[in-house]
Amino acid sequence: MTIKTKVSICLPTCDRPELLVRCIESCLMQTHADIEIVIGDDSRDDRTAQLIATRYRDDARIAYRRNVPALGQARNVASLFERASGDKILLIHDDDYLLGHCLERLLAQWERYPDLEVAFGDQYETDHLGHVDHAASQRMNAAYHRTADAAGLQALPGRTGIVQMFPNNGWLADAALVKRIGYEERYGTCCDYVFGTLLCLAAQRVCYVNEYVSCYRMTDVSVSQATRRTINASSISAWHFLKGLTLPRELEPARKLAYRRLVPIVVSLLARNHEARAGLQLALGNLYAYRFGFSARLYYHLLMIWKASRHGRQEPVALLGRKDEQPVDTSRTRMP
Repeated sequence: MTIKTKVSICLPTCDRPELLVRCIESCLMQTHADIEIVIGDDSRDDRTAQLIATRYRDDARIAYRRNVPALGQARNVASLFERASGDKILLIHDDDYLLGHCLERLLAQWERYPDLEVAFGDQYETDHLGHVDHAASQRMNAAYHRTADAAGLQALPGRTGIVQMFPNNGWLADAALVKRIGYEERYGTCCDYVFGTLLCLAAQRVCYVNEYVSCYRMTDVSVSQATRRTINASSISAWHFLKGLTLPRELEPARKLAYRRLVPIVVSLLARNHEARAGLQLALGNLYAYRFGFSARLYYHLLMIWKASRHGRQEPVALLGRKDEQPVDTSRTRMP
């Protein structure tokens, strides 16, 4: 079955040709050969276009397009999904890369479960140069609930997305389902998390493979790193999205588990940005995220909030009650 399956590897890129080569080469070296690499380039200069023309001009597997004007993260990814012609779609960001057996291992799950819709595995964490940090990789996967005892078909597929078990890229899914879910620009830097959550909520069969299949590169130039200490941070967007999500009762524990991770991050961000009242409201309203006061992190954040309250500022922007916040229809960047 895997031999007859065409996979579209969707690769958004922007101003990083020096990292892009490693990513493309990892795609071309897959042990599963029936692929196309669909590239959407939002770069501000011609370096990436020149790279593709020089190095990959004669490779029929690569479908490159320069976006003029640039589309932005979400619309670029959405356009790649639309252009994809394969039976399955895999997303990989330009600063990350795949292990050689990635597609083979993930596609093998469809042989075990013919009605499968989504499969994903573990990610290595690497430094800027691509060197794997094994200890950090184990911690990262464990933090996102990717452990040996969780391997196999997921009893509650939607939970996989809600608690961030589903990775930001390196996953494989049925193309029809991916195209139905799509990427939405309104979620900003949080669009990866929103997509993964909605994809898993829509899927009936999701499989986690307890094996490394891709590499997540830590850089200082990603969208999430550039905004991580600001009000535009992906964690705040994720908080709003998750709070407005309509879920069945059996998935409410997953929402609470996700809050346990998100709440302290959002409280810290609110305090850093002088939103003391909103930060205090969120912390006191979700004390379980701080082990009901048995976490030193709570008192550190309360100190941050106190300092923010003494800082001269304008009226708060009510980040925890935005007028544009709407419930999310579950039928249809990178998180920290």
